[in-house]
Amino acid sequence: MKARRFITGVAGATAMVALLAGCAATSASEAQGSGSGAAHKIVAIGAESQYTNVISQIGGKYVSATSVMSNPNTDPHSFEASARVASQLSGAALVVQNGLGYDGFMDKIEAASPAADRIVISAQQVRGLPDGTRNPHLWYDPKTMPAVAKRISAALTKLQPSHASYFAANLAKFTTSLAKWTDAIAAFRNAHPSIPIATTEPVADYLLEAAGTKNRTPWAFQASIMNDTDPAPQDVAIQSALFTGRKVKVFLYNQQVTDAITATYLKLAKQNGIPVVGVYETMPAQGYNYQTWMEAELAALTKAVTDGVSTEKL
Repeated sequence: MKARRFITGVAGATAMVALLAGCAATSASEAQGSGSGAAHKIVAIGAESQYTNVISQIGGKYVSATSVMSNPNTDPHSFEASARVASQLSGAALVVQNGLGYDGFMDKIEAASPAADRIVISAQQVRGLPDGTRNPHLWYDPKTMPAVAKRISAALTKLQPSHASYFAANLAKFTTSLAKWTDAIAAFRNAHPSIPIATTEPVADYLLEAAGTKNRTPWAFQASIMNDTDPAPQDVAIQSALFTGRKVKVFLYNQQVTDAITATYLKLAKQNGIPVVGVYETMPAQGYNYQTWMEAELAALTKAVTDGVSTEKL
């Protein structure tokens, strides 16, 4: 069975090849516009809204960035690439994606509509991670976005060298703004060393690791939920005991993907006085940029640990 987490978008991929053949006539450079006067905006695509947001922060007024996946009320696991995505991608000069199979449909569309001047940035490649890396949710790792942002700035500078100083200034501003989040992570780690927590799947695991928590949920259980398979009975028993035995202080679950298993553990957590925190795979729709989203996720974890307050939705 295909891992539901690793969004392949196989359905309809064959049909899109024909569409892309027609779209290929519009190259990435042509998509920047033509004529004289002020510089034309760079057309950019982020496979996930968090990457699009960072593109926009670095590129500012010189970039037109859109997302492939952006609806926080949609299960990103079941996403399938459409003809609209294929059309958008055919005209993009810059594409930023996650890698690790999470958005593998992007590779298929890019291969079907090659453009010599298109720049593709993969967070996986930026981080130098092997294909076998088991957790694909790289944007929760504090090391990921600073490196991706730096690569975005370099790509935009290559596309519009005359605005290099503008992109560099925005990169510096973005990098500096991350300090509030990383400082809060360090403060949490110092105040609550090895706090025991439970999860349904590894959406926020990189953040939880950076914050020094102890995830008591077996990895095999997380992987099963992530990949839409039934967890082994022994792992179910271990997970259930975390709640009935009150062995954890917080329960974190994927707010965008709830099912009968999630509902069971939400009920167990509430019955046993364990606060819950919903985490997201794509940015909440209103009022956040990447930095404030990450800050809000950590703040929700902190409230759960210090005050016993649940935050099921941001």
